[in-house]
Amino acid sequence: MVRDQLPASTIRGPRFRKLLPTVYVDCSTPVTSQLMARAAMLVMPHSAWLSHTTAAMMLGLPVPTDARIHVSVSKAADRRLKETLRLHIRRRPETTVVDGLAVTAGADLFCELGEVLGLVDLVVAGDAMVKAGLVRLRELVTAAATLAGDRGAHTRRAAGLVRDRVDSPMESRLRLLIVLAGLPEPRVNPEIRDGAFRTRVDLCYLHLRLVIEYDGQQHRAEDLDQWDRDNERIAWFAKHDWELVPVIARGIFRRPDETLERVSDALRRRGGEVPELDPEWRLHFPGDHGPLDPVTATESG
Repeated sequence: MVRDQLPASTIRGPRFRKLLPTVYVDCSTPVTSQLMARAAMLVMPHSAWLSHTTAAMMLGLPVPTDARIHVSVSKAADRRLKETLRLHIRRRPETTVVDGLAVTAGADLFCELGEVLGLVDLVVAGDAMVKAGLVRLRELVTAAATLAGDRGAHTRRAAGLVRDRVDSPMESRLRLLIVLAGLPEPRVNPEIRDGAFRTRVDLCYLHLRLVIEYDGQQHRAEDLDQWDRDNERIAWFAKHDWELVPVIARGIFRRPDETLERVSDALRRRGGEVPELDPEWRLHFPGDHGPLDPVTATESG
């Protein structure tokens, strides 16, 4: 990647691709979000930092793809390429360095994401941040409490839904589908023990002996040992009067209504309380039926 370091005739020739004004890259180089972020920082002052979804992407967090490169500065005079980059003017937050680039970190990043992500995506990111040790749960709650306005209320609600020890984004989404529908919140990743038998499950109503798990299915064709372990778990659950409700991606993205029906039915069979479902879940998980309200247009960020 070069920035006006070669003759103009060479840079503008067939060997190079223009990323930003004055920033070019060899045509053989794949253009990734990371590359675009690095290009952006070449044209910004040294005091600038990557923020919002760009910072999250650099940290490897599960956020929706955002074609915009978010860059923050402390002074309006430091803005560059306003038509190309998504620029923010704000106080300098907590930052860390990733591949030589300054990025927003910790609870400050969660609060920034609250400006651009819908509720579910924000909780997914928060779960991942806590799991990765990038921030403590109480720090998210404390930081969100200082925010004002509608976005502050949105971020506070999301912080209140973030949980410790969540293993995957799909596990987060499954939990949120259940909670936003008004069903009792299951415990996250508890360990079930019985003599020599030990297993950890995604979501569980321990007092009802009911397990809800996201089944990614990808390991079945790749790891026969994992297949055997899964079958052993299923057999143990059946033998010891536990009920297991597996959920695949279709049950979250396409037919969340079916998932809620299955979970509700299982709760009833196990003697649990099943309230009337809160229709709010449809705003965040429209499935094949599509959004029911214009507000859902903002939920994907």
